[in-house]
Amino acid sequence: MEGSDTYLIRPNHQFKFKPAIVKECIREIVRERLSGMRYDPEEVPELSRSLADCIKDKVKNAGSDRYKLVVQVVIGEQRGQGVKMSSRCLWDADTDNYAEDVFINDSLFCVAAVFGTYYY
Repeated sequence: MEGSDTYLIRPNHQFKFKPAIVKECIREIVRERLSGMRYDPEEVPELSRSLADCIKDKVKNAGSDRYKLVVQVVIGEQRGQGVKMSSRCLWDADTDNYAEDVFINDSLFCVAAVFGTYYY
């Protein structure tokens, strides 16, 4: 594919963004990095960035070629409160998709979402 012009308007089925696989990637990284961790407001900004970078790299390596990936990670202190999050995107329902996962322990919560939009 490299070095030649490719004008694909739809991804091949094997290279489509697969939410189940992406969700498993998110879950694996978040559980590995946050299990047993205590909430520390000084560490959260850097931790959020590094989690987002790790998730993006893993999803890219899982075969989502020609997809623009947007990774959002939110970490907050767990105090029994409720949290609602929403997002809106303009995309092609045939090619674009998203995956998300939630992690909660006694001290913190983490919501990670990956949006994959096909790059025409």
